[in-house]
Amino acid sequence: MREPTDFERRVYAALCEVPAGRVTSYGALARRMGTGSARAVGQALRRNPFAPEVPCHRVIAADGMIGGYAGARGGAELRRKRSLLAAEGVEFDRRGNLLDPARWWA
Repeated sequence: MREPTDFERRVYAALCEVPAGRVTSYGALARRMGTGSARAVGQALRRNPFAPEVPCHRVIAADGMIGGYAGARGGAELRRKRSLLAAEGVEFDRRGNLLDPARWWA
């Protein structure tokens, strides 16, 4: 396993502030860190070697869709993300839309 970059460590630290049972978006996390690149945040999360302790499952798309997980947009990884979030009380409809907007954390 390679060592995370300084940027990746900053992303992981910011993500650890998102409480269990809440979700944020890639863009909101980027803004919280003071960077404008949601894409760079997404790439850092894709390489997260500390999941689920560093809870990248709590990051969803800005439109409220569940998004991907561990570099996958479906299959077992997405089912795992959905399961991790459900265990925290965060639910999505069958199409992957966040059911309770009060779960957003900014």
